[in-house]
Amino acid sequence: MRLRIPESAPLPFRSSGPGAQKLPRTDPTLLTGPKSVRLGAPLPLTSAAATRGSKMAVAMGWLLPQTLGFLSLVCGINSFYVPGVAPINFHQNDPVEIKAVKLTSSRTQLPYEYYSLPFCQPKKITYKAENLGEVLRGDRIVNTPFQVLMNSEKKCEVLCYQPRKPVVLTVEQSKLVAERINEDYYVHLIADNLPVATRLELYSNRDDEGKKKEKEVQFEHGYRLGFMDATKIYLHNHLSFILYYHREDVEEDQEHNYRVVRFEVIPQSIRLEDLKVDEKNACTLPDATGSAPQEIDPTKENQLLFTYSVHWEESDIKWASRWDTYLTMSDVQIHWFSIINSVVVVFFLSGILSMIIIRTLRKDIANYNKEDDIEDTMEESGWKLVHGDVFRPPQYPMILSSLLGSGIQLFCMILIVIFVAMLGMLSPSSRGALMTTACFLFMFMGVFGGFSAGRLYRTLKGHRWKKGAFCTAMLYPGVVFGICFVLNCFIWGKHSSGAVPFPTMVALLCMWFGISLPLVYLGYYFGFRKQPYDNPVRTNQIPRQIPEQRWYMNRFVGILMAGILPFGAMFIELFFIFSAIWENQFYYLFGFLFLVFIILVVSCSQISIVMVYFQLCAEDYRWWWRNFLVSGGSAFYVLIYAIFYFVNKLDIVEFIPSLLYFGYTALMVLSFWLLTGTIGFYAAYMFVRKIYAAVKID
Repeated sequence: MRLRIPESAPLPFRSSGPGAQKLPRTDPTLLTGPKSVRLGAPLPLTSAAATRGSKMAVAMGWLLPQTLGFLSLVCGINSFYVPGVAPINFHQNDPVEIKAVKLTSSRTQLPYEYYSLPFCQPKKITYKAENLGEVLRGDRIVNTPFQVLMNSEKKCEVLCYQPRKPVVLTVEQSKLVAERINEDYYVHLIADNLPVATRLELYSNRDDEGKKKEKEVQFEHGYRLGFMDATKIYLHNHLSFILYYHREDVEEDQEHNYRVVRFEVIPQSIRLEDLKVDEKNACTLPDATGSAPQEIDPTKENQLLFTYSVHWEESDIKWASRWDTYLTMSDVQIHWFSIINSVVVVFFLSGILSMIIIRTLRKDIANYNKEDDIEDTMEESGWKLVHGDVFRPPQYPMILSSLLGSGIQLFCMILIVIFVAMLGMLSPSSRGALMTTACFLFMFMGVFGGFSAGRLYRTLKGHRWKKGAFCTAMLYPGVVFGICFVLNCFIWGKHSSGAVPFPTMVALLCMWFGISLPLVYLGYYFGFRKQPYDNPVRTNQIPRQIPEQRWYMNRFVGILMAGILPFGAMFIELFFIFSAIWENQFYYLFGFLFLVFIILVVSCSQISIVMVYFQLCAEDYRWWWRNFLVSGGSAFYVLIYAIFYFVNKLDIVEFIPSLLYFGYTALMVLSFWLLTGTIGFYAAYMFVRKIYAAVKID
């Protein structure tokens, strides 16, 4: 692939990351961009549709294709966009404010404030009031000294310039800048809430004569702080802004309205000696062939100038569609292929389960219900033998019900967030809206988590409901808060903007104890007072002896077998989610994510039913905890994949970034285990109650 970066070219954005790339005209080196999405990744087989009884298995054969046919229409929604803010109309020469968001690097995973480096500062630094999601993301939006006027060109202008006095970087500042460039940091700016992007043009080399080289335009978010050539370090000290506007239709006697619809930048490195500056802060750029880049020597003071230019172009893109180019992905086909692959395996697994449920289970029930005299002489075997123990309360019922309550809380929160985001109401233009919504929804879903935990706890013969409610409200959130607090201390030590400020941490604690805790208690109280689940058979006073189990009934083997299909259902989307989290990419295909979530729920339910059926056939009635653990087996594969992603996709070598990655990965794995374990547990519980209600027990 060969890369050329022109001064301007009004082509549409592409949001996928580039591969190898060359810097603008003055940069003599080849650099490697963020890792691109690999379209050739193997597609694993996936699963399944829920089967919860003999009648339900038959119904699913008709219901599943109808449901998936309806849900396939959802994918058309992923390009639907509800703007996060009202449009801003500009007139000729109106100021367009350029703000800085943060500095990011996929190598360190530590964002920093814009002015943590010695950039030129305005007379008064003003930070934007941020929401909870922006603070947690590490955004610190602040004003900059760039003077940009609507539809007004600037060839070259110097920032923070004093006559015959260039900017001097001290030795400490030079070391810091060199360190940030070496760590591959990107600078993120916004204009009218649009993030800046660097245009990259990729050319594919063709060996066949007579065929033209195909050009593909891609964009990376932000611009590189600098680049390295062998052992030398160079800083991008000149920014060529290219802004696109859309002219709104107005009446003849009115002044034209302009709206910003795209924001690009071409970063350049120009040596101080090659810049010619006059007394009005205007400068003259040298020819590309006769200039040298601005070197930063970390061992001494460095003199340089920060300059910028502004170029405006008219665009046909309307304001309501300006984010579509950022969010459009070029690899939608792989998502469709993944969905089709999953649906095919859903039908395949549904057929297998239907055979098991309809033939085997129906045969079992018919045999158990025979009233012939021959039955008295035959020795019973199978799952009916454990009817007097199958509903025996497990060990630690309070902890089990608390974890399942947190799982219900997570399930409700994730379902609502994905559905609302699929409708376009949590667009990236509303910065931090997704994370803010998720936090508040988790707090308010505590009433449903408490209700389900309280009712299950009473079903399991529990009596201390106040302690159970406290355990539900504190166990999972306490683990999450503890891990985040420890990681936050390390981020504080690095002076990163990713560290949650103390007032925000206090606000989160107030939300936890002021919203979530009372709602969990409220739900637990009503759930505990409600009639417990009606178990169809009585429990014997003396526990039945469990026969020796075969090797494949081992708990860890069950986790490995039960986790592979649900993990396969969401493997492809997991790659894009990881890329969005760890490589600063936009993720907006929530229509596909919603379909994947439905398939994940269905597959977890099916696998859980199969595993509990095999366990009861082996006359092992201790299924409560085992089913909860085995149903969450796909979390083990998520952990394995996270390790694979860390080794093969990321270039993290330092201790603290590695600690952050595995710390947050542990939270993701724990949450995913709670989610899938809860789904599988309730599916298996309904199945067990159904089959024992269908047999006659003496």
